[in-house]
Order: sequence, then structure tokens, then C-alpha cells
Amino acid sequence: MRFNEIRRSIDGISQRMLTLTLRGLERDGLVTRTVTPTTPPRVDYELTELGRTLIAPIMGLAEWAEKNRGAIQAARSRFDHRSANTAPSRPVRPRPR
Repeated sequence: MRFNEIRRSIDGISQRMLTLTLRGLERDGLVTRTVTPTTPPRVDYELTELGRTLIAPIMGLAEWAEKNRGAIQAARSRFDHRSANTAPSRPVRPRPR
């Protein structure tokens, strides 16, 4: 995929964060970056063989998250409600030495 294709498919990601993430994935051997010398230069990213081994575990995680979305939202609501109704604690001051 080209950079902008990836960026459009990930809602809310900044160009800088995507660049850093792709660079890290390339460093880890999970994606390859191919630059075609055209005007403007064309840059394509592709999963490596190692990167493709992550597809099944990531899809499993995505399925789990979708299946448990309601439970997660309910837990967040309970937590936020408790946090909103709890008086703020006094800041702890360091002891003089």
C-alpha cells in the first residue's frame, strides 16, 4: 500500500505518527519500504513474510475486542462513575531531608 492509502485507512492518525510507526515496523522486519524514482517519488509498503505471520493473531485480537466491546464500555462507565464520585485525595508532599 502507498503511504496515503494507509493513512486514510487509519482514522485519526497523524502523518508523523504513521511515519514513525512504519519506520519501526520496517526496522523490526515486519514491512518493506520500496521507493520508485518517479516524479513525485512513489513509496510502497508491504508486509514481509514475518509480518504476514501476525495477521492471524491480530485478527483474533480484533474479533475478541469486537465481541467484548459492550463489556469493556460498561466497565469504563462504572470506573468513570466511581472516579467522578470520589473526592480527590490530598497531594503527598515529600518529606524534608
